[in-house]
Amino acid sequence: MRAYGTDCIHEHACVRCPVLIVALDEKPRLEEIRDNLKERIAEGERWFGEVEGLSTSLAAAEDKIAQIEAQQEKKQSPVFLGLPSLSQLATRTSEATE
Repeated sequence: MRAYGTDCIHEHACVRCPVLIVALDEKPRLEEIRDNLKERIAEGERWFGEVEGLSTSLAAAEDKIAQIEAQQEKKQSPVFLGLPSLSQLATRTSEATE
């Protein structure tokens, strides 16, 4: 674990971090990172170790994008608050006494 605000020695390690919470407005940047990783993987097929590391970063970037899309979908979907039943509405009863 590294101290907050320090430079990471691994390229794209922050994208791989499972505790990284990405803001919704960061989706275009993550898509750019993902596309760049795909290009680099295609370019680096000769170097197995490089492709393996890039593939790990790519999977992490795609996971973060999926998280953002799920957040957006959840934010846009209606929330069912439920409806009270008749017995919940009519909880008071009165008895007429004469």
